[in-house]
Amino acid sequence: MTDAAELRRRTQELLAAHPPSETGRLDFLRARFDAGLAWVHYPEGLGGLGAPRTLQAVVDAELEDAGAPDNDPRRIGIGLGMAAPTILGFGTEEQKRRFLRPLWVGEEVWCQLFSEPGAGSDLAALGTRAVREGGASSGSSEAGSGGDWVVNGQKVWTSSAHLARWAILIARTEPDVPKHRGITYFICDMTDPGVEVRPLRQITGEAEFNEVFLTDVRIPDSRRLGEIGDGWRVAQTTLMNERVSIGGMRIPREGGMIGPVSHTWRERPELRTHDLHQRLLKLWVEAEVARLTGERLRQQLVAGQPGPEGSGMKLAFARLNQEISGLEVELLGEEGLLYEDWTMRRPELVDFTGRDAGYRYLRSKGNSIEGGTSEVLLNIVAERVLGLPSEPRTDKDVAWKDLAR
Repeated sequence: MTDAAELRRRTQELLAAHPPSETGRLDFLRARFDAGLAWVHYPEGLGGLGAPRTLQAVVDAELEDAGAPDNDPRRIGIGLGMAAPTILGFGTEEQKRRFLRPLWVGEEVWCQLFSEPGAGSDLAALGTRAVREGGASSGSSEAGSGGDWVVNGQKVWTSSAHLARWAILIARTEPDVPKHRGITYFICDMTDPGVEVRPLRQITGEAEFNEVFLTDVRIPDSRRLGEIGDGWRVAQTTLMNERVSIGGMRIPREGGMIGPVSHTWRERPELRTHDLHQRLLKLWVEAEVARLTGERLRQQLVAGQPGPEGSGMKLAFARLNQEISGLEVELLGEEGLLYEDWTMRRPELVDFTGRDAGYRYLRSKGNSIEGGTSEVLLNIVAERVLGLPSEPRTDKDVAWKDLAR
């Protein structure tokens, strides 16, 4: 079994064969992946060594000390946190070998085509249609049976769609069954004919989100993940990992949103009041509790897959970001009303800590919507964590085509 000493040895061999100062960034990252040091808990040949997840920190520390480049995880977070675990869990061997390496290295950016204008919080009600042409019939679950799927519909709130080469996509393939059972999961090439990406300008002035229109987009059956009609189960892997990646990110003490306001408090004593001090103390403690809870959640992941606890972490993340950014604007007074730049841009990533207080305040408003609305996540925590009775649902056994819309 691979242990910490073995991983250190392998890491030093990688550094000796590919010195970071003499090796191109992409070449080094490819070599790291091939050495099984990308995500050590993945299988051999897919960027890992089948080692415990906790040992990834050993590799990361060695590489950081050597000045090795990373794969810019903030830019490719959707691929790393959502697409990769889903492909690993449901993809064919061919799909895993085709997509995981360029995904981890960052050669190919991914986006997520889930939400729709009429199916955001109620994602299972989505109406984007995928119709089978050729091969087996649309109701068949036979894998690799050939033919294309023709997809038509609209997706919304798609982060990084303007940068992405690939997308994880769920579409309705069987309208005659209840909404959760007629969905199929695909990998969509964002460069294919019929894929149109339009920017959605946000309250920050930027267009980090997009809406995506799909018009007669042809997807080969070889890019289907999981069985036909089983897309909702596949999507749960994506959604659970998404909430962990948003709410359970590894950060140091005073990392994240609490860092800038704590720094301002220490450096600007003239802004302090007793009331602001009490509120800052409360939020600092809550941020630290959330950070440590996230660490515990990541340790739990070592033994299995992410569960509904990630929804609780994402809830805390959204609430804390909004309360902390509000406190920061109040602390800065008139300065807090200034805004750095309202230029319409399509950024590559969201940078909460590298921007001004006004940006943090406005951007954090989206935290309670993206990655699952807080209202939906409260239901998940109530039902799947606390074991409370489910809310009455009258549409669970009704065919999707018969639902009121």
